[in-house]
Formats: sequence, C-alpha cells, structure tokens
Amino acid sequence: MTTDPGDLVLDPTCGSGTTAYVAEKWGRRWITCDTSRVSVTLAKQRLMTASYDYYELKYPQEGLKSGFIYKTVPHVTLKSIANNPEIDEIYERMHPAIEAALAELNATLTPALSPQGRGSKAAPSPRSSPAKGEGVLKEWEVPFDFPAEWPEASRKAFDTFHAARQAMQRKMDESIAAHADQETLYDQPAVSKNKLRITGPFTVEAVPFPTVKSLDEADTVAGEADASIARSGESARQHSWRDELLKTGIRGIKGQVYKFADLETLPDSPHLHCTGHLDSGERVVVSFGPEHAALEQRQVALALNEAEKLRPAPKFIVFAAFEFDPEAAKDIDETKWPGVTLLKAKMNADLLTDDLKKGRASNQSFWLMGQPDVKVHPQKDGRYVVEVHGFDYFDTAKGELVSGGKGKIAMWLLDTDYDERSLFPRQVFFPMAGKGEGWERLKKDIRAELDEALLEKFHGTVSLPFEAGENKKIAVKIVDDRGIESLKIIALDQAKECE
Repeated sequence: MTTDPGDLVLDPTCGSGTTAYVAEKWGRRWITCDTSRVSVTLAKQRLMTASYDYYELKYPQEGLKSGFIYKTVPHVTLKSIANNPEIDEIYERMHPAIEAALAELNATLTPALSPQGRGSKAAPSPRSSPAKGEGVLKEWEVPFDFPAEWPEASRKAFDTFHAARQAMQRKMDESIAAHADQETLYDQPAVSKNKLRITGPFTVEAVPFPTVKSLDEADTVAGEADASIARSGESARQHSWRDELLKTGIRGIKGQVYKFADLETLPDSPHLHCTGHLDSGERVVVSFGPEHAALEQRQVALALNEAEKLRPAPKFIVFAAFEFDPEAAKDIDETKWPGVTLLKAKMNADLLTDDLKKGRASNQSFWLMGQPDVKVHPQKDGRYVVEVHGFDYFDTAKGELVSGGKGKIAMWLLDTDYDERSLFPRQVFFPMAGKGEGWERLKKDIRAELDEALLEKFHGTVSLPFEAGENKKIAVKIVDDRGIESLKIIALDQAKECE
C-alpha cells in the first residue's frame, strides 16, 4: 500500500507467498523468505502458475518505474460547486425553457388544480378557476411520474418540463465534474486488452536451517573452547554431506545404489573433500560443489589435478553438487582417464534445510546424473534439427554408460543460440505429456491461443528446424521423470560429427 511500481517489497515470513503474488500483480519487485522449504516451494508453484493483467505504462520508454496509467474520477466538494464559474451562466441560459414548460403545464391543468392539491400525485377534484396565484404548481411541486388522473392534454407539457429540467441538470453535472479536482484510483490501473502477463524471472535461493541456543543453554564460561566452532562454516557442511553420503549412498536408475563401506575426510586436498571405498572394494574420491552456487569448471580442473597425485589411483571420482555449470558438466562427461570413471551426482535440495531431511538410510539425497544423448542433423537448406535419444546412465552393475531411452524424458528445452552465460529456451517439449497436459495445461493457465498445428510437434523428441545463431552453439537441457536435470552444449560447426 505504501509503495510505487518498481519498488522493492520484503516479506521475511512468506507462508504461501501471498506478498510475492500481490507484489507481482501490482508491478513491485519482491524478496520473500521462509524457514520451511514447504512454504518456499508452495510460493514458487503459486507464482509460476499464475497469470496477471498487463497494465499500460505511463511512460513506456522509462519502464516500470514511470508508473501506470490509472483511472481518475472527479472529486466533487461543496467548495468546487460554489466556485464553479459556469453554474450561473447555465442557469440563466437554460432555466427560461423550464419556466415556459411549467407555465404551459399549469395552463393545461387549470382549473383542475386546487390549492389543497398542489404537489400531490393524485389530481384533486375540479373546481372553479382559482384566484390569482392559487392552484398553480411551483417548479418543485411537479411530480416525477405522470398522475393517471391528470388530463391527457397535459402529458406533452409534463414531458417537455422534465426534459428541460434534466437537460439543465446534466449540463450542471458535467460542468461540476469538469471543474472538480481529479482523484486517482490507484487500485484501478488501465489494463491492456491485447497482452497477458506471467510472473517475471526470479531465482530461488536456500540457506541452512538456523539454530539458536536459548539463554539457559548458552555456555557462559569465559575462555572455554567450543568444539563446534572448528566445525562451523564450509567444513561443517562438507562433513554433514559426507555423513549423509556414507549413510545413503548414491542412487542410480532401476533401484541401483552405490553403497560405501567407509568414507573419511581427505587431508591436504582443497578440492577433493573425502575418500573411501564402495562395498565392492573400489576406491572413490568425492568433490562437493558449493552450497549457494553451481559447481564450476575451475573446481573440476583443480580436483582432477589433485586426483592425479593420489596413490593408489581412485577407481571413481564423484562430483556432487546442487547445480552444475554447463561447461563443468561438459568437462566431467568428456574427460577420458584410463581406468578412472568420472561421475556426476545431483544433491537433493533437502540437504540445505533440516526441516525436510530425515535421518534415514533410505533418503534419496544423491542421484547419479546421466549424460544427454543428443544428435544434431544439418539440413540441406542450411538449418539444423536436434534429436534427443534420451539419457546415457551409468549402470553400476555393468560399470559402463548405457542408454536410458526416450521413455523417461519429462521435458527438454532447446536454446538455439547459447551464449555460454544463460540458457534461453526457444523450443520447449513435453514428450511424456498426456492428453490435457504439457502445452495444453499451459494454454489453459495463461488463457492464450496456441497454434494447434504445432502442439503435436512440441510433444516429441525432434526439434523444429532452426537457423544457427551468432554464437554458433546450442544447449539442450533434459529433465527426466525423477526431476533430475542435465545439460549438453554442442558447437554447430561440429554438427557433422554429432550426426
């Protein structure tokens, strides 16, 4: 209520996200928080599935900060009426017509009116002609509805009188409104009839669940060392992730699990955080990604340099992260090291908060990520077509990559001009979408008209033809039925090799 379009609104306890929803509706920027990931997820879902009116901007070239075009109404006060310069002029110009109509009406009614019958809706009994000034209706005594007992000859004069009176009243109302101050209705911005707005881009960040000791529990002994201090910050988080990894293992497809026999901190290796052995005896080293950012290409390179110095050499190098930088994921997938297998493990976001993390060995905290199996087909007209064959999963039983097929692809996105900074999907497909799902559900949510001829094409695993962009690169992001995402970047000048 106290902000303007473009202002920033903060709600530190978002609940279901109402503040963010309303701020988005009225064109405010917003930050909203909650200690529960349930609330954050609910707010995210609410925002992503909502649609809003598009409001006309006051100065479009200045953007949202210029404000909206609002509806205005006259703010009529007694002062504005008293100071109106046109009221007297309107009265002098239009009132004679009312007087003439009233005189004609009285003439048609005399001698039907008596002094006792003035202003009544029922006509009095006729009597002899009244004395001068008697039996004559005043302007305010004329009824609004024509009495049934009045003579029909009076109807025309009656209608003429009311038409003249209403005409003068309309002119006065228009003049009063025109000369009154305008009041802006800030809850009624002008709505564009040819645009529909959805939620603008936003990010979802997560921090660990905060814990605070009560005053009674706080240690008040000065100088006594607190062992928890040594385990605070990044070191403590990595120890927590190591313990969870040892307890739950890494899950793959079809119920496969990599179980660890032991796992301990790896000293003197800043980028390889722990080492251990699988139940089958193979040595494994693990590198954890950062808590609030994607695992980057530099960390992959430094971790591999540290791994080369280990003796005995590990059988597996696992990179575990909440998100993977596209170039980092590419290096992990394409690095060839005889006798050593590089794996990507997706860390569940529940590890960031304690309210949803359970102390169970059945937790699905780490998932093996597959490599997208993508082919690029150059066309004769110079354009390109991308075909997705599915994920290549690491089969823990066979110890090698196997094709996961197309049946488990929930969604895939194609950026036809990847700039190595951000993914901008220009084509979006829902291969697993059934009737009324995918684009059909999106059509209903945003109340938009979609090209029915193209809908079927956006349900498959083959893209529409496209031309190469300025960057000569494409990016394909695939989301499987578990919600695990994987990204593959391909340079179009290597398309013949990919085909």
